Amino acid sequence: MITVIGSINMDLVIDTTIFPKQGETVLGNRFETVPGGKGANQAVAAARLGGDIHMLGVVGEDGFGQELTKNLVAEGIDTQFVSTTSQAATGIANILLYENDNRIIVVPGANGLVTPTEIDGAKEVIGKSDMVIMQLEIPADTVHYTLNLCKQLGVPVLLNPAPSENFDASWMDLISYITPNETECADIFSGDLESTLEQHPNKVIVTLGSKGARYFDGKEHIFVEGFKTQAVDTTGAGDTFNGALAYALTTGQSLKEAVRFANIAASLSVEKFGAQGGMPTLQMVESRLGGQ
Repeated sequence: MITVIGSINMDLVIDTTIFPKQGETVLGNRFETVPGGKGANQAVAAARLGGDIHMLGVVGEDGFGQELTKNLVAEGIDTQFVSTTSQAATGIANILLYENDNRIIVVPGANGLVTPTEIDGAKEVIGKSDMVIMQLEIPADTVHYTLNLCKQLGVPVLLNPAPSENFDASWMDLISYITPNETECADIFSGDLESTLEQHPNKVIVTLGSKGARYFDGKEHIFVEGFKTQAVDTTGAGDTFNGALAYALTTGQSLKEAVRFANIAASLSVEKFGAQGGMPTLQMVESRLGGQ
């Protein structure tokens, strides 16, 4: 069982072939609202693979909140710890798709009300979990509180440090796995990438986009290559990696096997539109894995 604690957003997605300059208005190609939020995305990614997933988060008393909760339920995710508030609107992410890449502005809204009280209410489920996944789109105090609780309960935590400005270096001893991309790694750690990995063997797994991922196993640097694919929308690829990595680790795969599995899942996820749209099933990942 995996418990995901994090953000639940509605993604407001604009696809354009013209990136506007400051003060410029341009015509876009398409607009859609699609379920998102790094927490919800990672929960869906793990659930699609067959994981027993529990989601903890907060949404507003609005149409987006209702729709997002229904979406989680449709994905087979337990939502008993997804609460509703009248104090804030459901979080949103404004996503601009341009030349097979994305730029994102997040407005946290109700995600800012994921408090230690919410965590205490789910303590029993957290204690029974094989792993907890968190990101940094909820309050840092809540992340810190949860890390300490998981340490006390002996539950490993996979932390995706995004956005990286919310990361606190004092958390490192409480984290089992941390998955920054190259930019986030540079923001969080002093020193070059190689020395950072060597200081945190089998803990810091740096994602490299289409190139794959790397970590240090205590003896040597391990590079796990990515998989060539035709990208349609890269939104959610990192979230797919994290959800798949947690799933693989909790089903007995070694770290190297789990990273390879997560790379394949991430490569599949970018082949369709939307953060959750291309997240693969276990059969899809195993099929591509068998073809390599």
